[in-house]
Amino acid sequence: MSESPMPESRLSVSRERRYADRLEDFGDRHPFVVDLAIVLALMGCVALGSSLTLPGAEMPDQGEAGVALVFVACLALLKHRTHPRTTVVVTTACTTIAVVQGYLLTPLLLAPIMAALYWLATLTDRRTTRVYGLATVVAVIVAAVFSDSMEHLSLLIRTIGPVFWLLMPLAAGKMTQLRRAYLKSVQARAEYAERTREEEARLRVTEERMRIARELHDVVAHHLALANAQAGTAAHLALTSPQQTQKILTDLTGTTSSALRELKATLGLLRQNDDPDSAPLEPSPGLARLPELVSACASAGVAVTVTTEGVPQPLSPGVDLTAFRIVQEALTNVTKHATTEAAHVRLTYSGTRLLITVSDDGPAAAPAPAPGTAQCRGFGLMGMRERAQSIGGELQAGPRPEGGFEVTTALPLQPHAAEENAAP
Repeated sequence: MSESPMPESRLSVSRERRYADRLEDFGDRHPFVVDLAIVLALMGCVALGSSLTLPGAEMPDQGEAGVALVFVACLALLKHRTHPRTTVVVTTACTTIAVVQGYLLTPLLLAPIMAALYWLATLTDRRTTRVYGLATVVAVIVAAVFSDSMEHLSLLIRTIGPVFWLLMPLAAGKMTQLRRAYLKSVQARAEYAERTREEEARLRVTEERMRIARELHDVVAHHLALANAQAGTAAHLALTSPQQTQKILTDLTGTTSSALRELKATLGLLRQNDDPDSAPLEPSPGLARLPELVSACASAGVAVTVTTEGVPQPLSPGVDLTAFRIVQEALTNVTKHATTEAAHVRLTYSGTRLLITVSDDGPAAAPAPAPGTAQCRGFGLMGMRERAQSIGGELQAGPRPEGGFEVTTALPLQPHAAEENAAP
């Protein structure tokens, strides 16, 4: 199937737009060269216009002086970029004097004023354009009325022509100004949209990196802490209680296997694509796996008691995972930091919230260090607090007055926030 040829009109418009863009780009890079070329062209126009007369009329006596005036008007245009108002005043004064001296008022003679008015409308505000434009039109009309070169023409013809010629550059200049403002606003919006997209992308990458860091910390730190405690207990009992040592080593094997399994599941989630035929992942851990967690802590030498108050209610997957990870990290901290052999987990179902308290029976401790200090408990408390806040909950942690450490969190049973961000 052959492609239909593009219409010639569209090709012509596209080619003209391309040439106009190239000329504008060249003007931005070499402004003085463009201004000088325009001034030379305008000098040719006024030279030709100063030689025109009506049939039967004579040339003015001040030939050289008049031509010099209109040339000065052209040279004044070289300063239009920095002094547009002064340029309009100089060109208007020179051209008006030339018309009063007897030169025929034609568009060629008005070319410097027309160019000055165009740049005035392009570079200044609307009020300035109106004031200077009206003053220029009035000055030219008065000069045309009292000029001897146009005495054979009616008053209407003397006035309507200059008004039309001088209003054209004002309108064209304002259209150019509006076009430039529109293009500038479009470019600004495009740059803002690009910056917004980049900031959103960076924010999403940061959030995803923090989520992955929390998951890896919860998986690796918990199991490594238990494995370290189990290995230490086994080494301590190796000579005095071989049978118990054998049991602890068996539990140690289960701990490391569980760590590898959860780490593999986490990495599998990171590598998962949208292929429906891909292998399914393991379900996210929840409070149903608390008995496994209690058993693992027991093998590390910490006896954990779990108490449930209220009627247990179903939890959404995000809340279930968050609750399990908070309990897991709190018990990991007990295993690593507390000098006690007992910990307590209390689950309280109250209305639409689940209250979780994890405490130990350690000795009275010094006040908890401020978050961010070197003695703060690593990233565990930070990760627990971030998990709770991500689903609309809150978490508090610190030493108890009677001794030991306590972590308390309140989680909504069915959060309205995007809880699935807590996926393993």
